[in-house]
Amino acid sequence: MQSTTIRVSRATLEMLEAYKKRTNARSLDEAIRRLLIEHRRALAENYFGIDKGKISGFSEEDRLEDRE
Repeated sequence: MQSTTIRVSRATLEMLEAYKKRTNARSLDEAIRRLLIEHRRALAENYFGIDKGKISGFSEEDRLEDRE
């Protein structure tokens, strides 16, 4: 794995360190990856979970075609 250096403010570093400790991440890299995954999951939930829990499964009676 190739590594690189990024510059963040002291406040951001402290927040990342606190998140790392709270989530038991092994490194800041892992903590950042977890944050990104959480963010993606929250976005997906926000956009695709609008009716979550409001929609029930379909049954044969829900079909629109006539069956004789």
